[in-house]
Amino acid sequence: MKTTFITAIAFLFSLNFQAQNVNIKETTKTTVTTVKNSDGDKKFTKNENVREVQNIELKDVKPNTLNTEMKESPTQSTITTKITTPNGTATSTNVKQSSYYLINGNKYLLNQDGSGYVLSSGNKKSALLRKTSTDSYVYISKNKTAVGHFDAEGNLIVETYDNKSDKVITETYLITKK
Repeated sequence: MKTTFITAIAFLFSLNFQAQNVNIKETTKTTVTTVKNSDGDKKFTKNENVREVQNIELKDVKPNTLNTEMKESPTQSTITTKITTPNGTATSTNVKQSSYYLINGNKYLLNQDGSGYVLSSGNKKSALLRKTSTDSYVYISKNKTAVGHFDAEGNLIVETYDNKSDKVITETYLITKK
């Protein structure tokens, strides 16, 4: 019984000593805006949390070496913005700055730019996404203009109207880890 107890405790402590395989960097920026009017001062608080996750990948690992160099790997960034009004209501949004997506065996990188997002394959721009007032995006490529949005899992859903069949065609860009 004593041996079983000691083994269980040793196992639980060993769980904390596993290697970390991602680098995570989080920063929070808080902005308080005070509006003065005849009703008094009202404070609006904006919290912007930036979380960057990068998978740790090593270059050529040689046997019996202690230190190896890290290989450059893509960073996935997520910005969470939370705005609190004076009456206590809060709204929050999640925006990914860069992510990889997969469709029909092709890998695409979605990067944020000043007006929305750029979807690219390699060094070639495939499409632009521009935000609308209804939390959707206008998808603009060389061959088509469509409407896109992100689902709860972060996948990009692009919906295109087909004149010939009088139907909406849905394409899903699946989000990948790298």
